[in-house]
Amino acid sequence: MVDPVAEIVALLQPTAPLSKMVSGKGRWSTRRSGFRQPFFCLTLEGSGRLAVDGHDPIILQEGDFTLIPSGDDFTMSDLETVAPETLDVSMGMLLDGEVRHGIATGAPDVRYLVGYCIFGSPDAALLLSLLPQLVHIRGEARLSTLVQLVAEEARGLRPAREVILARLLEVLLIEALRSTAGTAASPGLLRGLADERLAQAIRSIHESPARRWTIAEMAKRAALSRSAFFERFSRAVGVAPMEYLLAWRMAMAKELLRRSEGDVGVIAERVGYGSASAFSVAFSRHVGLSPTQYARGQMAT
Repeated sequence: MVDPVAEIVALLQPTAPLSKMVSGKGRWSTRRSGFRQPFFCLTLEGSGRLAVDGHDPIILQEGDFTLIPSGDDFTMSDLETVAPETLDVSMGMLLDGEVRHGIATGAPDVRYLVGYCIFGSPDAALLLSLLPQLVHIRGEARLSTLVQLVAEEARGLRPAREVILARLLEVLLIEALRSTAGTAASPGLLRGLADERLAQAIRSIHESPARRWTIAEMAKRAALSRSAFFERFSRAVGVAPMEYLLAWRMAMAKELLRRSEGDVGVIAERVGYGSASAFSVAFSRHVGLSPTQYARGQMAT
């Protein structure tokens, strides 16, 4: 059976090369805005508060893994919720190799390993649109094992520490992306796959992307009426069914063009278009370049 998340993760080519230790004590708050890089946070000990713009604040507990794939702005702070003007916002200071917010002395109330992700795919923005805006995972046994390994490596000073840490974080990132967060997740592929009926339709799309899909055919796979399927899919995944299908076809087409797997006609057929001209029109409208221009540009890089 085709695994949609695995396919998207494989195309994203995720790495996590940049990470640092951050701790907080007492009253503190720090805000990140305008960077747009995918951000991850692993809570090593203690607890704190994360408020991502556009989402309800969440309490981070030891062992939690949080990922913000789209790099939305956010604020991290201690557990107290007070008006910003009454809170001293700490810029942070370097303390024993980690960034400390709040009180500089004494054991911290919370410690994180935070960092930025890099997606090797030039089509990352499109692929990320298929994932939730916020991933927050707690209580997953496999994830907990990875968290423990990352925490031990982050605290140690063993040879090749940075190399091992980067690889562990990559595995952790992939595990987090493929772990369904249930219907409480923000809209995206993970939430759609958590819905048993929608999952049938989504997996069918990935198994047969070249099929001449209609809303009626997708709804039949999900055992829902067309209107119920359309509304349920759009609410869970965050895009309409045909928009999701188009996004996935274009992502596949870009990968096939990058790998030079056939001429435009062959690729058009593999991603569900009846002719090279119809595919070229759709691709040009979506990407801003013709398939041939896109392929030549990839060869030049």
